[in-house]
Amino acid sequence: MDRQLFDAVQEKLTDQWSHRNHAKTKSDHLLTDLLYDDAGHRMIPTHATKAGIRYRYYVSLPHLQGESKTVSVGSVSRIPATDIEAIIVKSVNEHLVAQHGEPTSRPAHSDDRGVMIAEQVLRIDVHRDRLLVRFKSAGTEEGSHSTDGQPWQKPPQKPPSRKSRQILIPLGVPRNEVRPIRIERRARLVNAIARGRRWLDEIVSGSVTNIEQIATRQKCSVREVNMTISLAFLAPDLVKAAVEGRLPRGIGVERLRDAPAEWSRQFETLGLNPQ
Repeated sequence: MDRQLFDAVQEKLTDQWSHRNHAKTKSDHLLTDLLYDDAGHRMIPTHATKAGIRYRYYVSLPHLQGESKTVSVGSVSRIPATDIEAIIVKSVNEHLVAQHGEPTSRPAHSDDRGVMIAEQVLRIDVHRDRLLVRFKSAGTEEGSHSTDGQPWQKPPQKPPSRKSRQILIPLGVPRNEVRPIRIERRARLVNAIARGRRWLDEIVSGSVTNIEQIATRQKCSVREVNMTISLAFLAPDLVKAAVEGRLPRGIGVERLRDAPAEWSRQFETLGLNPQ
């Protein structure tokens, strides 16, 4: 093949490929450069792929750049692209109906919808419960128009993989200085509470006649049995906090043994704020 002809064909193919890619990129996200969160930050198109499926989103710029902890952010950080685009297309069509007094045909292709939105919409502000759409009018800004007929629902957030723990805070200690009980100490404490309750049940039911019998069976002192049984009388909130790992570091079996019988005094003795 003639070299000049080959180069011409390659240039033509490149132009066509670039045009297709440009058209695809343009139609991927219909609201590019139009979306802002309610703190005034631009919302940028992005996507994620899971199990071979591509999910499109608009994400507030501070969250996308990892600056959400250093700047003031809006109430909505990420929204599904498909959902909000459908709402905006419907809102634009309603706006055109109101302007022309008759229904307008909705463009079938995303490219056409993108052109329609770009011609009509100046800016979209995303709030927690509503969208504010500002339309263009003869090249100038028209008054804000809220999609009141279609209130925006903030998309459900993925629950955290680890449940947040509300640690019991010692009196007079800042929250940021409190660390939760270690895992191994929590396991030892929960086992001791369960053992104390089991031994108490044995005494109440009459399956054992006295403390000495338990001490002999467990090969420990009578005092050890008594101290362990005292854990069976802990306040339910303390037991729940122990099971959930919400006790502060430093409060373990030794601190909880032989606690006062009155539940409120148990918190006072430990210096904890009951929650």
